[in-house]
Amino acid sequence: MQAYDELKAYRGLPFDFTDGISIRQPTLGEICDYGEREYYQMVYTLTSVGADLKWQLDSAGIDYTKIDDYTLFYSILSKNYSAEQTSILFGDSLDFSSMELMMEKDTEQVVMLQPNGTVFTKEAYDACIPCLRRMHGILRNDQIPANESTRRILIEDAREEYLLSKDKPFKSLLLPLISTMTNMPGFKRDDSSVWDMKIYAFMDSVKRISKIQNAGLLLQSGYSGFGVDLQKIDKKQLDYMGDLT
Repeated sequence: MQAYDELKAYRGLPFDFTDGISIRQPTLGEICDYGEREYYQMVYTLTSVGADLKWQLDSAGIDYTKIDDYTLFYSILSKNYSAEQTSILFGDSLDFSSMELMMEKDTEQVVMLQPNGTVFTKEAYDACIPCLRRMHGILRNDQIPANESTRRILIEDAREEYLLSKDKPFKSLLLPLISTMTNMPGFKRDDSSVWDMKIYAFMDSVKRISKIQNAGLLLQSGYSGFGVDLQKIDKKQLDYMGDLT
């Protein structure tokens, strides 16, 4: 299983995480043509964990704190999408809708098997899904309830949040980012050329320019003599070339 290479990701190259299976990076234009709402629904679904689906799993009689990520993926999440729908991410290397579940004799591990012989294992999942999260700037939901009472409260809160939001019109996630970036000094793309950017490089630019702006404001305030005390500021906040994670 190949390790994730951030430099190659920034360059826009596909991530070949196992033999015959890779993740391709769509451009902003491809996401727009695909349908932004449908695209992000798919990405968030495929990268979801139990904590993201508290009340849905509870309604199905499943304790969201006890189902592991891979089991949730192969038993529920991956079944929602055809090869045509996932081709924007996986090309023709994966077709989750055609996969059958099998048990490996040696490891007693459940694997997903395509008719063409392609096998998607837990190791493939552990390489693929974090990659999708990094590409799109998604953080894994690590929320764990302290006790049963808290778990029930979180489930009810999640249900109420869903009911309140389910009929609201979709608001673009990318539009405010694209609009901001193309009007931001230092960003080298305009409202025409930005659509050719791969999603990882674009999301990296959003975070990088925000980090540069924040560091600049802190330094300006600190050196003015009337603002923040730079000695009390985490040096990582001032290092605009530092790690974005």
